Amino acid sequence: MPPIAQSILLLVCSNVFMTFAWYAHLRDLRGAPVLLAVGVSWGLALFEYLLQVPANRIGFTVLQLSQLKILQEVITLAVFVPFAVLYMKQPVSLNFLWAGLCLLGAVYFTFRG
Repeated sequence: MPPIAQSILLLVCSNVFMTFAWYAHLRDLRGAPVLLAVGVSWGLALFEYLLQVPANRIGFTVLQLSQLKILQEVITLAVFVPFAVLYMKQPVSLNFLWAGLCLLGAVYFTFRG
């Protein structure tokens, strides 16, 4: 598998863990003590880092740092929107579209020749 594909796959998986670590406690542990929510989030974040660090190391062999960062942001939004809508039951908003379009602009300027 090409390094860019490996990096993207690992970053997508990493972002799933990151998104759950950052936001799932708002739904699932709403009534729990904050220290419990922090502990569960840290546990999930461990798996995020176990995927994210190798993803960035692999990606950095073929991408510039700014390209790697923009790729990460695009993946973050691509993971967050379905999470927000499907898991957190948030309404679909045009703001998701506008944010995506802004990121497409960032991708264009970061990856152009």
